[in-house]
Amino acid sequence: MSKKQLYVIRIAAIVALGGFLLGFDASVISGVVKFIEPEFNLTKLELGWAVSSITLTAALGMIIAGPMSDKHGRRKILKFAAILFTISAVGSALAGTFLWLIIFRMIGGLAVGAALIIAPMYIAEVAPPEKRGQLVSFNQLNIVIGISIAFFTNYLILKWGNSEAEWTKTLGFDKWNWRWMLGLEAIPAILYYLGLFIVPRSPRWLMTQNKKEEALVVMKKVVSDTEAKSQLNEVEQSIAEDKGKAKSKISDLFKKNMRKVIVIGLIVGIFQQIVGINAVLFYAPMIFEQTGIGTDASFIQAALVGVTNLVFTVIAILTIDKLGRKPLLIIGMIGIAVSLFLLSYGFSEATYTLNEKAISNLPTEINQTKIIQLQDKVFESDIDFKAAIASTLGEEAANMHESTLVTASAKMNTFLILMGIIGFVGAFAMSIGPVMWVLFSELFPNKIRGLAISFVGLINLAVAFLVQLLFPWQLAKTGNTNTFLLFGVFAVIGLILIYIKVPETKGKSLEELEDLLVK
Repeated sequence: MSKKQLYVIRIAAIVALGGFLLGFDASVISGVVKFIEPEFNLTKLELGWAVSSITLTAALGMIIAGPMSDKHGRRKILKFAAILFTISAVGSALAGTFLWLIIFRMIGGLAVGAALIIAPMYIAEVAPPEKRGQLVSFNQLNIVIGISIAFFTNYLILKWGNSEAEWTKTLGFDKWNWRWMLGLEAIPAILYYLGLFIVPRSPRWLMTQNKKEEALVVMKKVVSDTEAKSQLNEVEQSIAEDKGKAKSKISDLFKKNMRKVIVIGLIVGIFQQIVGINAVLFYAPMIFEQTGIGTDASFIQAALVGVTNLVFTVIAILTIDKLGRKPLLIIGMIGIAVSLFLLSYGFSEATYTLNEKAISNLPTEINQTKIIQLQDKVFESDIDFKAAIASTLGEEAANMHESTLVTASAKMNTFLILMGIIGFVGAFAMSIGPVMWVLFSELFPNKIRGLAISFVGLINLAVAFLVQLLFPWQLAKTGNTNTFLLFGVFAVIGLILIYIKVPETKGKSLEELEDLLVK
């Protein structure tokens, strides 16, 4: 491998750490929800808000980061994002009230939105054309690695908290477990900030600032001197041509010739989220606890979900240019639908019974005199069982001890549930998860691409926000069976629309696609 190739890989790897932080920040909350619900006495909607608030400000961060990076540079905005990630991690860990926790989570959301679009943008602007696809995929891969590492660190902190080792007690892993989960992100965030100092400014951005000499120095580190001059001349010509063109407006997205690509973008953007992927990723331990396996086992299985997500994302990266976009989408959506129906069936077969032995093993803080009223009663659904707990113990005590009581009473095929979730995450990770962003970069005409991606990206984030916000309430009101059944129905609808509306873009130039879909 040449010196130039090593250089650009190193630069891309550093910048892609923004994707790692994005994935970590978004999914670390999965291990936190179990502990903050009783500590802050949260309602189900408040619990949903703790998870989804980051997505709300991520949309805002995405809107403002693009224009700010055009004015101040990609690297500078990524540095600000690293600072915001650090503030969010430390502030969330130290939050004394639910309000402050939300405020610091939302600060992290601004960084998530910025990293989501600026990191791949920078890599694309620095990378040689023949390596651009692989190098930009570093960012998507890092997002998935960040999600996986968050699951593992959550499990380790929980394990250390249950340890008798003196150092774990000194650091407070037992009483401050969720605070450590959130605060740990500050370490990679600080490293990211420091790493960005050895990253050069984007040559494309430097050209827009009339700093051709500095841009040339950067490009010569990536490609040959001749190629560097040739590429920058093309950039210079493109900038000159753009100056004479009117800027794209939001109304341009709704012109008749754009209708087809916008509809395709909305189908893929909406159904990527409405099937419930973020509900599974961000509430994984909570879902596994519904099966009765206990807290430790639920965190181990959540970590397994992270590994699955990583493995199947790599499969997608390796096959997307061989199999094509549409075949991956169709195979993936079939897998998603089947897995969700399997989950719904698995939970529908569950029963909940507190026998004498289970009650005797319950923690002493649960009122034994009251809970014994439920002894040996068989409940056919989680909704009926939770309603009985609330009626017997009272709402506050029921919320505090719900997971313990579900673990003690649930009887179901836990292997079936695990396979349903693993199948769902794997099918998503090899299809609509990464393929959506590839399609977004290909579908829209050059002139309006940035605006169109922002528009459909915002719709995607809006759906993600609603799914994350409503999921705890949805579980409480409609139950596990109906929740996953609804997601499965959405997957079938998405499969049909994708089959009918989404074209294959593999092997076609951007100009060919524009002629086919727009003109």
